[in-house]
Amino acid sequence: MGRQSPYPEEFRKDAVALYRAAGGKRTYAAVAAELGITGETLRTWVRKDTTQHTSEHREDGAGHSPDEELARLRAENARLLKAEKGVAGGARDPAPGGCVFRSGGEVKTRRWDFTSDHYSDFGVQRLCRVLGVSRSGFYRHRAIAPVRAERQAAEERTVVEIRAIHAEHHGTYGAPRVHAELRSCGRKINRKRVARLMRVNHIVGRHLRRKKRTTIADKTAPPAPDLLMRDFTADALNIKWCGDITYIAVGSTWLYLATVIDICSRRVIGWSIADHMRTSLVTDAIEMAVATRGGPVNGVVFHTDRGAQYVSRAFADACRRHGIRRSMGRIGSSYDNALAESFFQGLKRELLHGRRWTSKTQTRLELFRWLAYCNRRRRHSALGYLTPIEFERLLITPTTLSLAV
Repeated sequence: MGRQSPYPEEFRKDAVALYRAAGGKRTYAAVAAELGITGETLRTWVRKDTTQHTSEHREDGAGHSPDEELARLRAENARLLKAEKGVAGGARDPAPGGCVFRSGGEVKTRRWDFTSDHYSDFGVQRLCRVLGVSRSGFYRHRAIAPVRAERQAAEERTVVEIRAIHAEHHGTYGAPRVHAELRSCGRKINRKRVARLMRVNHIVGRHLRRKKRTTIADKTAPPAPDLLMRDFTADALNIKWCGDITYIAVGSTWLYLATVIDICSRRVIGWSIADHMRTSLVTDAIEMAVATRGGPVNGVVFHTDRGAQYVSRAFADACRRHGIRRSMGRIGSSYDNALAESFFQGLKRELLHGRRWTSKTQTRLELFRWLAYCNRRRRHSALGYLTPIEFERLLITPTTLSLAV
């Protein structure tokens, strides 16, 4: 039985994905140097991952007769037809109230308009019979045509005013403020009418993306004491750790990043990236931190906020198993976990600011690359402008030399 890898599975998978993302333009050694591993180690991980995927593909394709495979493909095709936008039956039907009719979607005024446009060719009686409307209704519709035209012209003038107000306020006003502005100018108009005209003409006020709340306190769970009291200093490694969770917007969804930082060296020794906020997000980060430190970390203090993930029983069990002492700041006080908050500020400023992410896979790779860069190449002012890895080497080397002597 082979020796177990000291690197967590998540780290190995991300390393393989980072190498493959280069498309063969970077060597194993070049990618491995960023991650602090050897080129041969990365080559082994890539080879194992390729072998595993090949065997899984063969197993999936084996044991199916042509008839079974055909049935499977037909079922899959039917599923895709239902799921794919614009492909499913009825997806391309005209909208209700349009000039072209479908069953259940007709509007009488549109049918009367159609009759008005074509009665000279087909006759009123025939068109009304085919379209299912009364001739008296059609003639009444024609009689009030001037009134409808005047109403339409009034709405068009109102839309011009709405656009002017919207532009004057740099596109920030929505229907309530536009309505208030019109009322202040002496216009008597219903707010719902303003909202309808803005919606129909695609005039939208600016609104911020709803802030994603990551710290949700569990008031029923017993909290851990604050063992740091805002003292984010340490004289040696594995004395004090801190961590937190942040979110990254990817299109209309989210990715979440949990970290474990050694306060002495500012090195991110553990992290986990996922599309959920279950407790496994933080326990995976802890397991990676323990593996990075090479085993027992008895007595280390791990400081966090009071989020539900950190007060959960599963997280407490993981800390107890490794001899980690839990520490928590107060609810709603970012200063009680200032070092972790500062790290996330740097992440968002240097990596995320001004960029829109649409692919979870690409976002994950960029996060993985930046975390590796932060540990190995980013110089930290609190460390005398050394990188976290360089600082740790300076701490470890004197001890090693003294023991050798």
